[in-house]
Amino acid sequence: MNFTAILRRPHLSAFALLLASLPALAQPQKSSQDQLPEMGTAAQEALSLEDESQIGRMVMRNLREAGMVLDDPEVHEYIQSLGLRLSSLAQDGNRNFNFFVVRDPAINAFALPGGYVGIHSGLMLETRNESELAGVLAHEVAHVTQRHIARGLEAQSRANLMATAAMLAAILVGAAGGGSSDVTMGAITAAQNMAAQASINFTRDNEYEADRIGIGVLASAGFDPNAMPAFFDTMFRRTQLGPDRVPELLRTHPVTSNRIAESKDRALQYPQVNPKESLSYALMKERIRVLLVTRNGDPRDYYRALGDNEADLSLAQTYGRGLSHLYGNEAEKAVVTFMRLRQQYPEVMAFHTALGQAQLATGRTQEALGTLEHALVLAPRNVPVTVRYGEALLQAGRAKRAHEVLLDLFNNVPPTQEQIRLTAMAANAAGDVADAYSYMAEYHLMGGDLMLAINQLELALSVPSITDQQRAKFVARLKEVREWLPKERNRSKKPPDGQAPDGQRSPDGQRAPG
Repeated sequence: MNFTAILRRPHLSAFALLLASLPALAQPQKSSQDQLPEMGTAAQEALSLEDESQIGRMVMRNLREAGMVLDDPEVHEYIQSLGLRLSSLAQDGNRNFNFFVVRDPAINAFALPGGYVGIHSGLMLETRNESELAGVLAHEVAHVTQRHIARGLEAQSRANLMATAAMLAAILVGAAGGGSSDVTMGAITAAQNMAAQASINFTRDNEYEADRIGIGVLASAGFDPNAMPAFFDTMFRRTQLGPDRVPELLRTHPVTSNRIAESKDRALQYPQVNPKESLSYALMKERIRVLLVTRNGDPRDYYRALGDNEADLSLAQTYGRGLSHLYGNEAEKAVVTFMRLRQQYPEVMAFHTALGQAQLATGRTQEALGTLEHALVLAPRNVPVTVRYGEALLQAGRAKRAHEVLLDLFNNVPPTQEQIRLTAMAANAAGDVADAYSYMAEYHLMGGDLMLAINQLELALSVPSITDQQRAKFVARLKEVREWLPKERNRSKKPPDGQAPDGQRSPDGQRAPG
């Protein structure tokens, strides 16, 4: 594996490659293509579910701080919904999954410990249909449910495990541009030296296993099981175009003609299906296309190349062109487009939220509020609609109402970190300072930083005007977090079996403290 060459590609790819090679730290295993693996105590002792959650949260925090997570409510709602549809069929509910899109044009995807699954925006744009996207997600879900990282580390000591976690974090920061290139290269060289040639076979076994389980999940969810081998085959053919054309997906997920043939044969064992493509897939693909280039390019260029005749565009392309106008400083044109789309397809919430965004961008705040209030009546507690309505209320100076609306969503639908941050902003703007501190405590808990969470709760308790009810709630939460802190500091001193005491959960309800 040539880590040095990968570093010249988009920065996250170096980390994704190293993460995929993490099992190389262990001894090689025998092939298990014909049987499901033994998920016994060996993997649990090497890397418990608590350890997985800890490492996953650490990596996610660094990803977010590096600006690599695409925090867009419409995109997140879609990818999370699709991912949960698959993961619910792949496990018995003993772990939570979090799916997210990475702001990176590379064609790649990866699974982190703790149930975090990342899809690069470039990969989603490369898929030809929803079954192909679902196939990649199902493959990554299988990596998590089969605990490939834990099994790859079962021969390692706990000290080596935590050293590896620290090294992963250091490499991520360096790859994202926040660290010294010499330090990054040194860490990568160390990882490369630890990887024996024999361990590559173990990684390939993981890929065969993830293919096999993922194809079954794909078929069970009503998608075309042939889509997974078809997508990998398309990527594999690019290798014939030269080393510079090899997708990152093939660098992090070794593909051979034998593996593709085996997965095609397995897919043929399932009944042929003709899945109905969701409109959300096509719409979110165009949304990602626009958002991907807004930082360093003009999103209108792609749609200009499609021609001026809107009749030649698909519905999703029309939506995408409207977004390109919105993010390309032509919000008035966007309003016209989204007004028409909402009128023609009132059941599509993405058209309502886009219209609300465009109206806000043109200064029509009251019209935007009306648009989003109507959408909220049609789809109560719809996450993108509620978030966009909260943003519009804040812009209109109605922070109290924004706090109420966002808090209702917070209390009824599991929030993302960005939604928690927005709720905290609304509370602070409304003068509900103590609540704002408490929300930020939850924000830091979700990111795995217990000390910052404690600090925010202490600040909430220091606000003079808090009620007795608030004080009791903050004190209880602070006690809960502090009880976890010594466990977090002394994880290496746990009993040899690596198990946490039965029934204990982290402050955010997960099996492990962040």
